[in-house]
Amino acid sequence: MVLSTNLGFPRVGVNRELKKAVEAYWKGNLSKEALKETSRELRMRHWQMQKESGIDQIPSHDFCMYDHVLSMAATLGCVPPRFKWDGGSVGNDLYFAMARGAEGIAAMEMTKWFDTNYHYIVPEFEKDQDFKLSCEHIFHAYEEAKAAGVETKPVLVGPLTFLLLGKARGDFCVSTLLDKILPVYEEILSRLHEMGVSWVQIDEPALLLDLPDWAKDAYKPAYERLKNAAPGLNVFLATYFGDLGDNMEIALSLPVQAVHLDLVRAPEQYKDALAFIPEGMSLSLGLIDGRNIWKNDLSASLKIAEDVVTHIGSERVMVGPSCSLLHSPIDLDVETELDADIKNWLAFAKQKLDEIAALAKGVNEGRDSITGALADSDAVVADRKSSARIHNAAVKSRIAAIVPDMFDRVSPFAKRAPLQHEALGQPLFPTTTIGSFPQTPEIRKARADFKKGEMDLAAYETSMKKEIEAVVRFQEEIDLDVLVHGEPERNDMVEYFGEQLSGFAFTKNGWVQSYGSRCVKPPIIYGDVSRPDPMTVEWSKYAQSLTAKPMKGMLTGPVTILQWSFVRNDQSRSKTCNQIALALRDEVADLEAAGITSIQMDEPAIREGLPLRRGEWDAYLEWAVNAFRLSVAVAKDTTQIHTHMCYSEFNDMIEAIGAMDADVISIESSRSHMELLEAFETYHYPNEIGPGVYDIHSPRVPSVEEQVELLEAALSHIPAKQLWVNPDCGLKTRGWAEVEPSLKNMVDAAKAMRAKAEKEKAA
Repeated sequence: MVLSTNLGFPRVGVNRELKKAVEAYWKGNLSKEALKETSRELRMRHWQMQKESGIDQIPSHDFCMYDHVLSMAATLGCVPPRFKWDGGSVGNDLYFAMARGAEGIAAMEMTKWFDTNYHYIVPEFEKDQDFKLSCEHIFHAYEEAKAAGVETKPVLVGPLTFLLLGKARGDFCVSTLLDKILPVYEEILSRLHEMGVSWVQIDEPALLLDLPDWAKDAYKPAYERLKNAAPGLNVFLATYFGDLGDNMEIALSLPVQAVHLDLVRAPEQYKDALAFIPEGMSLSLGLIDGRNIWKNDLSASLKIAEDVVTHIGSERVMVGPSCSLLHSPIDLDVETELDADIKNWLAFAKQKLDEIAALAKGVNEGRDSITGALADSDAVVADRKSSARIHNAAVKSRIAAIVPDMFDRVSPFAKRAPLQHEALGQPLFPTTTIGSFPQTPEIRKARADFKKGEMDLAAYETSMKKEIEAVVRFQEEIDLDVLVHGEPERNDMVEYFGEQLSGFAFTKNGWVQSYGSRCVKPPIIYGDVSRPDPMTVEWSKYAQSLTAKPMKGMLTGPVTILQWSFVRNDQSRSKTCNQIALALRDEVADLEAAGITSIQMDEPAIREGLPLRRGEWDAYLEWAVNAFRLSVAVAKDTTQIHTHMCYSEFNDMIEAIGAMDADVISIESSRSHMELLEAFETYHYPNEIGPGVYDIHSPRVPSVEEQVELLEAALSHIPAKQLWVNPDCGLKTRGWAEVEPSLKNMVDAAKAMRAKAEKEKAA
């Protein structure tokens, strides 16, 4: 019999209960016991939901209070020395300190989880690193579910993926730690087996990467050890986010009982798997899209499942999502205001469970057993192909009219830069921020009241203008060089623009976790994209009218809008991206016509869009870079174009970043201690750059000395005339009590660097 399986479920709750509880705990407004109870209630609710949907294999230990990779680090006792861990159990306070930092202690680094918009905490490894079982949540979660009548499949981040995703602090290879980390995994599996666990899921998405030779060689012996530690335990090896490619043979050679394949992003790979799969091993077919929100084409998925069953038999087949449902909103049923036609095209996590169960039933009992589900699915597929809501002839014509000249600025950077510096009067080490300022309760309430109709437009605009003026006056007071308006009117950097573009739809409760307690509601790109009216011009004009200093117009770039949305799957992503780029191109032209001479087009997501295999990078980077250039190349030489990128490893794509030809780029560097700038030792970045010196994701206030130290480190890679001084990201999630001293210190650090440069010049 084909089994229905799930790899993971969203944690935050349909009403973001976890976010609210965790943040209340951080503020001291919720007890540890109350936080644990909220967590328990969410786990129980989600397990019951999966059980009632008919899922045979339900995951446990997929729930955590911040991040599953951080939770694995806590389980393994992988705590950086600076946290002065006493070697006991890793509790909540240490766990959160590792993620967020503590007084005088920097947080651990954060980066993107493969090519998603989820961020994980990067494990840190010392040369003499020891590991030991230091958190027992995996055992407690299994027992908790079992006591409630739910048999679960505990989930672990695999040992090779954990090591490959971490960072060595020092000159050594993480491969040397494998023999030290495996005993903890052996202990975990042995205990789970003793507890009566039948299946355990070990996630090894690193198998989707171009693996170093040591990792390729290490997989089989490592899993032989794990098998010997618990010989009666069934191991479900989960791979996801694409095609295993040349690692298929490695995955299918391991002594595990089942291997999971992502058949949404790589539907043909099941045929390769059938050629290699050993006798007795099961295949788990990831046929339901865990990362997008479109209803499944059940007829097409059923055909694949039936084909696999024909080859290896139903007893060796499972059906499930392509990856954990972590990346999906929870429940479409609560979206009572969503357009009915569009809603009919969608499935969130709860609905995906029903699709998984329907697929399993269709294979086990025949297509006639799911006639209604198949008819509904076929109707949706047909509707999306022909709907006038989706297809816009004018947009398609404009895309067809794109010519090469539209990707290039009038002059090269070397000619533009002096014109901009003269026009904007910028000093050495110019200071700016990334865009947003704290979103206070008053701002959020005013915006919510306006959306609910409880505040009229005139009152809302007056309220927002008051906030903008306060932000502008503060920036003038601390003597920032290039100002921003603070974005009080914006809910989210992508949602705000999507709400003003055609082809987008929005949810009320479609929350997904981005990192920690940070949740976003990704827009849904369901059709062709265009810009009916200017989106930001009036706000930027007002802000510029308040000051003689340059005021940046703030836009979100086409690749980021694409990456941080749920994107239509009926045309190429590159075509959708160019549609967005043309809409933004119109906005740049209108901002410039309104007198805005500094425009920031943020692209924090361009790195996460990279395919996981390097052999596929060039094709992606060509269309992604061109989309950015298409959106900004309309600007005059005297208009300074900024862009921003954060929390990703950019060193391996630095030439593509240079090809974007932004006049100024700001990037995250504070958490990585300027490691991101090592790429500039071999690549001479031609334009200007602001390596972030203020980590806004930590509540710490960085001192002047600390920021000067980071700037001096940056100077070893970048000439002073190219350096800007800025935070590493927007400030919307921080409070004014942290922002004011931090930015004052940042400006003082820039002035100290200028004074030092003047002194050296005079000498």
